[in-house]
Amino acid sequence: MPILTAVVIVAHILGFVSSIDAVWNTRTSQGAIAWAVVLNTLPYVAVPAYWVFGRSRFQGYVTARQGEDSEIRHVATNARELVESYVASESETRYVEATRAAVELAKMPVLRGNEVELLIDGEATFGSILDGIDRAQDYILFQFFIVKHDDLGTRIKEHLLARAREGVRVYFLYDEVGSHDLSKEYKEELRAAGAEVRDFHTQKGWTNRFQLNFRNHRKIVVVDGRETWIGGHNVGDEYMGRDPKFGNWRDTHVRMRGPVALAAQLTFVEDWYWATGQVPDLNWTPDPSPTGDVRVLITPSGPADELETAALMFIHAINSARERLWIASPYFVPDDGVMSALKLAALRGVDVRILIPDMPDHLAVYLAAFSYFDEVEQTGVQFYRYLDGFLHQKAMLVDDVAASVGTANFDNRSFRLNFEITATIGDSAFVSEVEQMFEADFARSRIMEPGELDEKTFWFKLGVKLARLTSPIQ
Repeated sequence: MPILTAVVIVAHILGFVSSIDAVWNTRTSQGAIAWAVVLNTLPYVAVPAYWVFGRSRFQGYVTARQGEDSEIRHVATNARELVESYVASESETRYVEATRAAVELAKMPVLRGNEVELLIDGEATFGSILDGIDRAQDYILFQFFIVKHDDLGTRIKEHLLARAREGVRVYFLYDEVGSHDLSKEYKEELRAAGAEVRDFHTQKGWTNRFQLNFRNHRKIVVVDGRETWIGGHNVGDEYMGRDPKFGNWRDTHVRMRGPVALAAQLTFVEDWYWATGQVPDLNWTPDPSPTGDVRVLITPSGPADELETAALMFIHAINSARERLWIASPYFVPDDGVMSALKLAALRGVDVRILIPDMPDHLAVYLAAFSYFDEVEQTGVQFYRYLDGFLHQKAMLVDDVAASVGTANFDNRSFRLNFEITATIGDSAFVSEVEQMFEADFARSRIMEPGELDEKTFWFKLGVKLARLTSPIQ
């Protein structure tokens, strides 16, 4: 048999086998059909692409987390028992309504006894994080998607080194794709001071060997099990507004002190356990804030979840809105379920506003947003394009009831492929602060007008159509 014929036969066999795996495991029918067709018609290109980018379930993590004898399972059970006395009452029905499904998805209750601080932009965020690092007495959990060895990264490193040299334990976790250019020198200097530095190890296990599609997109800092920081910033000078290409960098973080820190800590520990097989000896005793009694729900999400946690969390929030729903996201590429929920919300009279960047970061995402606006403009959904630099925050406001700050974007990657974390806060003062933040952002934005896409060139419109087709992998 000629070699070329043998290659063709093997390629089509692999394509057929891979298509069965795609039909069996792909989470959406559209994705399953698309992969099945291309794997059987163009297996030479599609087979390697599928095994690198195609899967939407992260194998092994859930087993490590939920195994009967898993050490992390015992830690999680113990943590939930310890915070039991701080579980928020269900007496205020509107907040319960807005978070009930998210509580079930998070496997962690809404916790009271917390103080919460909204951190707007890089100076406030990293000033607060560095102060928190300096306060650490026992340990620091430090996890970011992107860490760069630039001025900000060096500043962070120096503060971590100072605490490590004083005997404070430092656990440093990063995503190997997002932080692919983090220097060996940076990591070794931390290790030399006693810090434990690990990558998330996305390709751990033979079933994940060729996967490059999953990311640990979480940004979590926990100090002594008492304080935590969650939000949109990564560690890099551009997040401080120092990149001449983007200029001002608009982002949001939140600092929380109280029992909720243990929920963020548990998320970090589950990731650390996946990466290392070890569970650090940490403080799991709740420490309520002496100055606040704010209710907070921490919702981790990711491709190891049995359900599509992030997508369902957002759909539930959209469906619970009665008066207003304001969403800020740098990447707005939602699926049909989210789009239907947004259209229905607007049709029932909810003030739906979507705040996205006017400056393109990823061209395909920028173009795709025009198609979504074109789809919903008749329902009353308003799109605002931020003009003062680049908008990177991930925030949401539901009525006067709840506000969320986290790491999840409004796109398929955050819904299904990334490990994310979101803090949903039910407190009138905090909601008011987030409202003022949004109003300031809207004032620096322009409203997209009906017919904008009609005025574009043929090639621009074609780009929009093609970008929309690629939305499942953006």
